[in-house]
Formats: sequence, structure tokens, C-alpha cells
Amino acid sequence: MERSELEHLLRAAGEIIGERQFIVIGSQSILGKFPEAPEELLRSREADFIAKNKPDSTRMLEAIGEASRFYETYGYYVDPVDSRTAVLPKDWKSRLVNLSSPGTKGVTGLCLDPHDLFISKAAAWRDKDIEFIRVMLEHRMVDKDRLLVLATKVPNPEDDPGRAARIKSRIERLCADHDQPE
Repeated sequence: MERSELEHLLRAAGEIIGERQFIVIGSQSILGKFPEAPEELLRSREADFIAKNKPDSTRMLEAIGEASRFYETYGYYVDPVDSRTAVLPKDWKSRLVNLSSPGTKGVTGLCLDPHDLFISKAAAWRDKDIEFIRVMLEHRMVDKDRLLVLATKVPNPEDDPGRAARIKSRIERLCADHDQPE
């Protein structure tokens, strides 16, 4: 997905709900900080949105979702999600990156900071997430020390008391692998 496509989704979402701010929580949030992100990070055709001030209205975005005419026409879509979609540090909202341009026509995308995005991908730990964060490391889009601090701020649910430590360990391992001479 290119930044112009994300801007189009923001405009369309704003028209549907009448909302001016959407949290962009998935991989395409990288476009907030890095509008010219590496191609390997832009393969997804979906953007995960939460209506910031009207979260109960987020489901209305299925009108531009995967099964919509919008997707058939443009080849990209919104996946309406909620704040439980991603595992994030406790204070992630304080680091949101504003994406606003003439192309968004007054609608703002509140994109995850790349470090928070990295944490969420390290928590999910699927093959596609591991590849995504390896590319982020390769292109020096995040700082290891900051990642390690943020990992300690990930909440540990009652049924997974070691989650933050596991994420921190994954980050240390990935960064060590990345720092190895080839």
C-alpha cells in the first residue's frame, strides 16, 4: 500500500462515519513516520483502523472492507479493528504519529510509532511479522535500546505473566542476529 492509498482510505472512512481521526494500528501505520518506507513493508493491501472518537462506529468501515465494492474497485481496504487487536506498551497512545495532508482532506491518521509497531509485531510473532521487523532493523527504522525499554511496558495479562519478558527476549535475539557480520 502506498501512502496515497492510505490517504484515500482515511478520506473514505471519514466520509462514512463523520469522524476526523482514525488510529492506524497495523503494518501500514509505518507510512505515518516513513512515507517512503521500503517496498517490503508495503505489501499488505489492508489498513487496520479504529475510529478514535467513535470506536463503536468502527464496524461501519466494513463498507470499505475486504468484501466491499471499494476493495473490488481499488484493490485495498480497511480492516475495522479495536484496541485489543495489537499488543502494545501501556503508553503507546502518547507516541502516535499524525498523518495529515491535502490528500486526507481534513481527516487525520494517528499511526503507531514505529517502535510500538515493532513491539506489536514481536508480540504476534508470525512469520510475516518476523520478516517485517527484520526489514525495519535492516533499514534502521528503530532503536534497540528504545525497543527494550518499551518491551518492559507491555502489560502482562493474568494468563500470560511472562509476555513482556518474552517480547524483550525476542527483540534481543533479533537485534543480536541483525548485528552479526555477514
